[in-house]
Amino acid sequence: MTTSVSAQTRTIRIASRKSQLALVQTYWVQEELQKRFPDIKFEVHTMSTQGDKILDVALAKIGDKGLFTKELEVGMLNHDTDMAVHSLKDLPTNLPEGLMLGCVTEREDPADALVVHENHRDKQLDTLPPGAVVGTSSLRRLAQLRHNFPHLEFKDIRGNLNTRLQKLDEGQYDAIILAVAGLKRLGMADRIHQVIPAEISLHAVGQGALGIECREGDTEILEVVKALEHTATAQRCHSERAFLRELEGGCQVPIGVNTMVEGDRLTLTGMVASLDGKRLIKDTVTGQASDAEQLGIELANQLKQQGAEEILAEIFAEVQRS
Repeated sequence: MTTSVSAQTRTIRIASRKSQLALVQTYWVQEELQKRFPDIKFEVHTMSTQGDKILDVALAKIGDKGLFTKELEVGMLNHDTDMAVHSLKDLPTNLPEGLMLGCVTEREDPADALVVHENHRDKQLDTLPPGAVVGTSSLRRLAQLRHNFPHLEFKDIRGNLNTRLQKLDEGQYDAIILAVAGLKRLGMADRIHQVIPAEISLHAVGQGALGIECREGDTEILEVVKALEHTATAQRCHSERAFLRELEGGCQVPIGVNTMVEGDRLTLTGMVASLDGKRLIKDTVTGQASDAEQLGIELANQLKQQGAEEILAEIFAEVQRS
């Protein structure tokens, strides 16, 4: 495509976390932008975030406001870098002043995946034996799985994807729950034992999509990143993020979603659950895809009327106590 990016813009610096998955995603963005803008040099700058450094504490207990994004955002605000590539599910719905979500890329399958120890290769989620230990670091997954499978035992698991798989293979867990998208992007689709249906586990807001963050008002950089925008994915994710923002929930709260765009219509399903899984509220809205954010707000208000705020208040209090 042609671009009016000025001739002086010779090098654009892309910020990324150092994790294997983050780098795979960032190098993909670099490659796609390089194809579209051959006259510009795209450099990847890596850094560690707080979420990468603290691996021995459950995510919910250390807070999630920018846990995997803050250091990258400081770099952009200081003009050390020009854009940052995130797994969109890690990007808070309220961004620091001066920054914006410039682009949402086409989504990989946003579903959750069951990965099992070899002793359970003949099992699915609903046939794992009572007391089987399932690893997850996500309160969203935990609440929904407790709701559907109260006979299973759930245990926190941290670390990068390879570390989690190693812990599973060593027998520390009978099964673990991971994102389908991450496994596919790392070439590990063969480890997906079962794609968990939305009826059992609604996925995280933004899961499976990449978000490219940049400075507000930086029209040249924004023009570049918009080249990777996927309209239907962006509409779905903007509705999901508006839903989460309106409920004032972070990525470490049991809030799940599912979205679908058919023609000019968008359908959004949302869920809020208690940590023990005993209370689960779910509802759906449908409307014009162009009204994506408004649909997210509408669904959040519907769930509030059904008791979502009380459930979330209890969760925040419980997490703070622990």
